[in-house]
Amino acid sequence: MSQKIQKTNVCRLLDAAGIEYAVIEYAVDESDLSAVHVADELGEDVDTVFKTIVLEGDKTKHFVCVVPGACEVDLKKAARASGNKSCKPIAQKELLPLTGYIRGGCCPIGMKKPFPTYIDETCLLSEKIYISAGQRGMQLRLNPQDLIDYVHATTADLI
Repeated sequence: MSQKIQKTNVCRLLDAAGIEYAVIEYAVDESDLSAVHVADELGEDVDTVFKTIVLEGDKTKHFVCVVPGACEVDLKKAARASGNKSCKPIAQKELLPLTGYIRGGCCPIGMKKPFPTYIDETCLLSEKIYISAGQRGMQLRLNPQDLIDYVHATTADLI
């Protein structure tokens, strides 16, 4: 008997918008929540597994960057893309109250409130990319343009 995959709020939002996606479950390692580990678990190229990082800019306050899993967001490039002079990642303790998500399960879709979102332009090199489904142990595979359109994101060089 196959186990039915539980739908997250992110899945329900995408269903309501008519966006095609697939949910892929993976084994969570609490000691390694990295996107590199997720890519290994999925058996996918880490360049197609994107992570979501919430930053705070000196002018625009909070914004979201989505970058390939093995890469670090370049803070100077992120600041420039978002209209800030400088920016920094938010403290981990701020993530849940601000977004509704925990580390390792943060998704650019369905945050408590919409934030300006910037996705690294390399997402467009792949037909499908992976992002968190909004909880640890679940990833979404979807078309990057669908994600860009849904969250009203801007593509930029962020790495």
